[in-house]
Amino acid sequence: MLEKLFGFDPAKHRVKTELMAGLTSFLTMAYILAVNPNIFSALAEQGMDTPAVFTATVIASVVGTLVMAIYAKMPFGLAPGMGLNAFFVYTICLTMGYSWKFALTAILLEGFIFIILSVTKVRAMIVNAIPAQLKAAISVGIGLFIASLGLKNANLIVDSSATFITLGHITGGPALLCIIGIAITATLLIYRVKGAMLIGILATTLIGIPMGETHLDSIVGMPPDVSPLVMQFEWHNILTLDMLLVVVTFLFIDMFDTIGTLIGVMGSAGMIQKDGKILHVNEALLADAIATTAGACVGASTTTTYVESAAGVGEGGRTGLTAFSIAMLFVVALFFSPLFLAIPSAATSPALIIVGLMMFMRVVHIDFNSYEEGLPCFITLFSMAMASSISDGILLGIISYVALNTIARKWENLNPTIVVLAVIFILRYIFM
Repeated sequence: MLEKLFGFDPAKHRVKTELMAGLTSFLTMAYILAVNPNIFSALAEQGMDTPAVFTATVIASVVGTLVMAIYAKMPFGLAPGMGLNAFFVYTICLTMGYSWKFALTAILLEGFIFIILSVTKVRAMIVNAIPAQLKAAISVGIGLFIASLGLKNANLIVDSSATFITLGHITGGPALLCIIGIAITATLLIYRVKGAMLIGILATTLIGIPMGETHLDSIVGMPPDVSPLVMQFEWHNILTLDMLLVVVTFLFIDMFDTIGTLIGVMGSAGMIQKDGKILHVNEALLADAIATTAGACVGASTTTTYVESAAGVGEGGRTGLTAFSIAMLFVVALFFSPLFLAIPSAATSPALIIVGLMMFMRVVHIDFNSYEEGLPCFITLFSMAMASSISDGILLGIISYVALNTIARKWENLNPTIVVLAVIFILRYIFM
């Protein structure tokens, strides 16, 4: 039964090991249940119900992880992705001015496209079109963007008429609580405590009670109604260039994030074959695509495979049984919505800042000594951080990469796909 459902081999695997690996992965990624509603609370005035976002986050995580468990039979957890949720809220809705229904429509379309690409060779062509260093820069840029959100949400940095931004009041209020949270979470990470992020968020939330920053009425309750977000799509803008841009951006980030996670996690666990092939990789990508599509239907941002799954793999998780246990723990978490929704921004900000650090670590893969390689990467990551726009960072990075390599006559660095993308993006800036 277990072998058929999850690829569990009694001769190689142990049920206890798989279940403990699932618990470990869940503890490392459960912070999304606090962070995601917090980020989407910025759209509450536009009608996107924050408690409903919590339920949508859980549903998307459960569906995606179950598909990973049963279809792909791999030990990975899925949930709405960090960076992708910020792109949804702060770029599409608050910067570009589109509604959250427009963004959900883009995610649905991206999910359908990802499904098609996952069963064809087109996926490989798109992935290979973006240079490795630009992929690294995109990850680094999103990390900076996420960290800046954490700093702003906790008032560690505030607006300044003289210098645009400046250090906030750090000896009290949300800024002090955030600093305490960073210290707690960093200490837990240094000592390799399982679930460091989630424990850090919960501990900071409790400390926020006497400080007047946390208002906790209850811990357990029935799941919030998700119906305000179900099937809320907006179709009249689907043929616009902005919709194309948003869909492509979602697709690129989701695809690169998933593939990078699979390669990184499975490589560290010795699960990649000697010829470099990854077993069930197409099934894993399809699980990601199905999760994204299903998540959009219930109001969740793009769902992706979590790199935090490495924690469970490190504990010995090797089959879909690990993923199944992660999904079941998300179901249990559904009944703790009052606790997760009471967590203040200052308590989730440390997680944003530390996740930003983790994504920033890929900066070592960028060669800043080469202007035609380094400058486009620099433009990419700082456009995301300073202009608060992930999409503009990607667009400007690709345009500058093609332009500078053309000037340098480094034709070997260019391919038809990236050149076509650069031309499309230039036209976007000219006519939009």
